[in-house]
Amino acid sequence: MSQQDAVASTGFVVGDKDAEVKLAALKRTKFVAAAALGLCVVVFFVTKSLEGSHPWLAFVAAFAEAATIGGLADWYAVVALFKRPLGLPIPHTAIIPENQTRIADNLGRFIEVNFLAPGPVREKLNEVDFAALVADWLAHEERAAGLSRFVMRLVPQTLGAIEQSSLRDFVAQRMLEQVEKVQVAPLAAELLSAFTDDRRHQKLFDEFTKVVGRFLADEQALAVMREKIREELPSLFNLFRADAYLLKKIVASAGSLLEEVRADPDHPMREEFDRFVRKFIERLRTSKEYARRAEQMKQGFLARPEIRDLAHDMWESLRRFIEQDAASENSMIRAHLANMFVEVGRHLASDPQIRADMNQGFVVALASFVETQKSSVSKFIADQVKRWDLGQLTRLIEMNIGRDLQYIRFNGMIIGGLAGLALYTVERLFLIN
Repeated sequence: MSQQDAVASTGFVVGDKDAEVKLAALKRTKFVAAAALGLCVVVFFVTKSLEGSHPWLAFVAAFAEAATIGGLADWYAVVALFKRPLGLPIPHTAIIPENQTRIADNLGRFIEVNFLAPGPVREKLNEVDFAALVADWLAHEERAAGLSRFVMRLVPQTLGAIEQSSLRDFVAQRMLEQVEKVQVAPLAAELLSAFTDDRRHQKLFDEFTKVVGRFLADEQALAVMREKIREELPSLFNLFRADAYLLKKIVASAGSLLEEVRADPDHPMREEFDRFVRKFIERLRTSKEYARRAEQMKQGFLARPEIRDLAHDMWESLRRFIEQDAASENSMIRAHLANMFVEVGRHLASDPQIRADMNQGFVVALASFVETQKSSVSKFIADQVKRWDLGQLTRLIEMNIGRDLQYIRFNGMIIGGLAGLALYTVERLFLIN
């Protein structure tokens, strides 16, 4: 016999020890109930036949007669739940098989109303510390490493999806649009203002003096300057090499001035440079002309094809780096991801406020999901019950609750017998002279 046939005939899978135990107990209880009913019948006939010689047996016969009737009535009631008694087409029998659709619908609605209502769902969800579970899971280094490996395995598919979609162009376009909205002149003013705090711009002035000093020490530059001086001087002065004299004086004076400026942090030239920078920053911040020129420069800069291709080049470089790193056995990104997951788990475990906020978010999200899906769950349960095989459904229900139902037959025989004995006693005491 195949496993499928075994399920169809017995209602459970072969090898299911719990089901086998339940089925054996049901069979034993049925046998005992049937034997008890048969015993009542035998006792009734025996006592009736001996009643004439032993009058007291009439009480036993009354008990046995009523117990037989009670046992038969309860047998009928129990059997009628699952099948037609003796196969007869008696109305209102085989209740479970005949009402499978109604039972399925009512079961689905019962679960939807009583188990999936917003109140009970939220109450149950509030008992679960989702954030602690997430924190414990992430803080485990092996799990964090496994999660990072899983994330990195998704990298090629993710990059491919981005390549095939318009997401890359969309992001590039949004970035350019955001840059276009930036007012360059005020931003430059703020940057320069931050740069000039504590006179840090004087370092730039120092570098300028060094450049001028190197220029004055350059032989080719000095030759060009001497030639310019010679051109401006009268010819008579050139006969006395006045150009060389003037050049020497100019270079010496300039060099001396540069040395003084570099040595004195409060030199007037430095103060003049400070005033120039402050004035320039103020003009950047307030001048409409400066703002217009800055915007023109920005638009011209953004209009260049190199800038339009910059986002594409940056994406290509980033994609190659990520793909190469993901394929490496010693992936830096994977290691950093694992460490990040562990740190997130530890910080989450140590911050009760974040955990409380996360748990509240989980409750709201899951409760909302259950609320939107509970009708589908109800329908799913009803559809599943409707698709159950009638015979298997009956056997499964009988196997799980049939043993308790058989005790109803015992109770019926006992209660019926006692009721019959009481009625017979009343009859003998009060109705018979």
